[in-house]
Amino acid sequence: MKKVTPFGLLLAALMAHPAWAQDGMSRKPWKGGAWNLHFQSTLIGQGVFPFPAAYSGANSLDPHGQIKDTFSFDVTGNVRLWRGAEFYTDALMWQGFGLSNTEGLAAFPNGEAYRAGKSYPGAAIARAYLQDTFSFGGGGAGQSDRRLILTVGRFAATDVFDKNVYAEDARTQFMNWAFITNLAWDYPADTLGFTNGVAAEFDAGAWAARLGIFQVSRVQNGRSLDWNLPHAWSAAGELERRYALGGRPGALRLLAWEERAHMGNYQESLRDPAEIQLNGLARYRSKYGFGINLQQQIRPSLGMFMRLGWNDGKNEIWEFTDADRTASVGLSWKGAWWHRPQDTVGVATVVNGISAVHRQFLAAGGLGITIGDGALDYGTERLTEAYYDWRLAKHFWLTFDYQRAVNPAYNRARGPADILATRLHWEE
Repeated sequence: MKKVTPFGLLLAALMAHPAWAQDGMSRKPWKGGAWNLHFQSTLIGQGVFPFPAAYSGANSLDPHGQIKDTFSFDVTGNVRLWRGAEFYTDALMWQGFGLSNTEGLAAFPNGEAYRAGKSYPGAAIARAYLQDTFSFGGGGAGQSDRRLILTVGRFAATDVFDKNVYAEDARTQFMNWAFITNLAWDYPADTLGFTNGVAAEFDAGAWAARLGIFQVSRVQNGRSLDWNLPHAWSAAGELERRYALGGRPGALRLLAWEERAHMGNYQESLRDPAEIQLNGLARYRSKYGFGINLQQQIRPSLGMFMRLGWNDGKNEIWEFTDADRTASVGLSWKGAWWHRPQDTVGVATVVNGISAVHRQFLAAGGLGITIGDGALDYGTERLTEAYYDWRLAKHFWLTFDYQRAVNPAYNRARGPADILATRLHWEE
């Protein structure tokens, strides 16, 4: 008899229920009307200073120093279909490369750097989904109604899960991957960060519950999705509790996820050195993990966030980045204190780790999605980021960003690395 997992049951239950929440694309909400258009463009220039390195490998951050840039342009739109139902679309154009071709750090410093870097513009439909909202009333005086939000289509899993008002958008907040979402969540996504799926959210005001099922890539972090749906999928469930602490709003989110993909196994690959680069004999295997996400307002212009994440670390990372453990914390200040209410200052730090067998795999010369120096003197990867987001004009923001990475790619033989960036963001 085949084993039936909780997420296997979730898959069966959701196949008949299209779902989703909000996409959170912009600083400002959609305007009313039958249809809307919204535009954004983000240009990031980022450089790493030369840093000490005893050796380098195929996926190492270049220790000689370099400068790279990325550019994105989105046209997003929505149209009302019937009461409560809307169709959303997002046409994306991108160009540029991350440092060292988006390799060398698990906590990569540019959230706008795709694994599919391009020296000339590329284009794709990033999002195309239908969202239907059902209101049940019963919210009570001064409270919002209870709602069921159902969505189906193409979007990012991080549009729905592990949201955090202070750390979720590399275009307007922290740039590092570790502060956009939980680094230990191998969230389903193609090379550009999107996938097909369904999700459901029940919002009861003080609390919310979310379930989702998504496609995974056919090859590790590839552009094509795996259509062997009974054996290749990623599911997530999240509970959210909203509260007030000393009159200040906060939210706690608990995430659980399971993923099945045609992945290799670290222990199996270590049995035969010839299999290290192939990461063992790939077959449909699963991995799972958990996350905690906290946001808390301290003062009207000051807030903090925290994330903790863990996964089992037995099978290879399939979609996101090589982290099996993560802990991050940060602060975000709005500029009302210095009479610049549209400016933001942020500072955050993260500590990442990997499982024992994952360490052995990398030490033997194995490669992950973003890391692999050919050898390993293991140490936890630690990174700190600070930024100032300055509103230049009504629709323009200029950001100055500094990051310091200690033990990049979990390797004490390399670094620390100092990284500077500027970001110009426009939206309408």
